[in-house]
Amino acid sequence: MYRALILLGLLAACNVPPPSPEEVAQICEEQARAAQGPTGRVSVGVNNRTGSYVSGEIGVTGDFLAGRDPQEVYSRCVMRRTGNAPYRPPVLN
Repeated sequence: MYRALILLGLLAACNVPPPSPEEVAQICEEQARAAQGPTGRVSVGVNNRTGSYVSGEIGVTGDFLAGRDPQEVYSRCVMRRTGNAPYRPPVLN
């Protein structure tokens, strides 16, 4: 029974259409933006249960730590996901 479920899951995965070139570009742009520098956010608020609060997070990618060029990160990501060169330059703002 377990093997049949795994086989059905694998067969179902084969019918998933690949992402469009624009979807791949957007995914790879996010990776390239993360290679530009640390990312983060801070939240400040007040609620009835705990009173005031502050929270935050900082993210650093291996691409940033390795000093990789964001343009190169984008190009490699698109090539890896589609097998083709990027059809447009990344928007990294």
